[in-house]
Amino acid sequence: MPNDNKQRLRPRERDAIIQSLRAGVTPRTGLQHIQVGRVREVEALLKDIERIIDGGSAFRLIIGEFGSGKSFFLQLIRSIALEKGLVTVHADLSPDRRLYASGGQARNLYAELMRNLSTRTKPDGNALSSVVERFITEARRVANTSMATVDSVIANRLSHLSELVGGYDFAKVIASYWKGYEQNNEQLKSDVIRWLRGEFTTKTDARKALGVRTIVNDANVYDHFKLLGLFIRQAGYGGLLVNLDEMVNLYKLSSQRARVSNFEQILRMLNDCLQGSAEYIGFLLGGTPDFLFDPRKGLFSYEALHSRLAENSFAREAGVIDYSAPTLHLANLAPEELLILLRNLRHVFAAGDTTKYLVSDEGLTAFLAHCSKRIGDAYFRTPRNTIKAFVDLLAVLDQSSGLNWTQLIEQVHMEKEQNTDMPLIEGSSSNVNELATFKL
Repeated sequence: MPNDNKQRLRPRERDAIIQSLRAGVTPRTGLQHIQVGRVREVEALLKDIERIIDGGSAFRLIIGEFGSGKSFFLQLIRSIALEKGLVTVHADLSPDRRLYASGGQARNLYAELMRNLSTRTKPDGNALSSVVERFITEARRVANTSMATVDSVIANRLSHLSELVGGYDFAKVIASYWKGYEQNNEQLKSDVIRWLRGEFTTKTDARKALGVRTIVNDANVYDHFKLLGLFIRQAGYGGLLVNLDEMVNLYKLSSQRARVSNFEQILRMLNDCLQGSAEYIGFLLGGTPDFLFDPRKGLFSYEALHSRLAENSFAREAGVIDYSAPTLHLANLAPEELLILLRNLRHVFAAGDTTKYLVSDEGLTAFLAHCSKRIGDAYFRTPRNTIKAFVDLLAVLDQSSGLNWTQLIEQVHMEKEQNTDMPLIEGSSSNVNELATFKL
């Protein structure tokens, strides 16, 4: 069997993966145990990561249906970026977290991103202090070898930040961290981290604490992204990758003015990345087809974005996918890929012990046949429901030793035949979920 040679999983890692999948969310760890397919998409994003490390920038819209694996894909790329030496930040957009706003929603998004800032040694977030400490340590090393003062080394390494909006105060805040480090002033160091996280709400408080006249606010969030990318590079990392999921929340905004303002911010990010104005930074934005294509409320309703994000007509005519385009549409999983995915899930559920498999290969095929008959091709586009149903099936088999998977699938199938008279409506998440999830 394909999984026989895989290593066994630690109970903690196994439980974290299974619990996340049963809840319908993406696991934070162990993605390598269940990842299948998306080879060309991953290769395309690897090139983006290399471009960021080389001093360039990247911008990608990751488009897919609800449950198609967008969040999983974003999390996978984030883990790859960490292994490549990048720093990552990630957050979901929500009604109180946007790219642009006037009521604090953009600053809320920035603060959430900073809480989730991760490095290879701290992949679970809260790594901002470690990044600043690494920059200070490197500045001290350079000062010792060059017989210069640490202050002068810091000023020299951050001098180019003054060319950007807010760069002077950013450099001054970092210098204050060294001052707090030198004087053993923990309060000053804490204030620096608070400022970098966007936790100061008034300029008066920032001036009293750090002697600067600016703070992170709704109007300058994107400028701070660019400053942070350059600073992270100076700290010895490859660059910064910004992961933003649930972009559909911008599509849901009732105010056209609010939508347009956020779309203009996306346009600014796109232009800076494609024109080479941004350095050592990349943006991955996950959204649904409606968020992109809707002519009234989606990105395509904004003409400047429509022209830049339109599909490559030559690729469409040739029947191929342009993986270098700013918009990356997640392809459907092939039947054989979904079968491999179920094998991986079976292996994870058994904690890597092949003697504890609850379902045979024949059972995996029967399960897919059941899904195909009851859901149709939707289970290729939205594997989340199929995954959740399969893990639920394994959970029941694990808790009830007298049950047999053959009888269980047949019983559920017959129950569905008797109780499901409503035809599946294409695109209806409630119907898809009802048909895809076993009522066990």
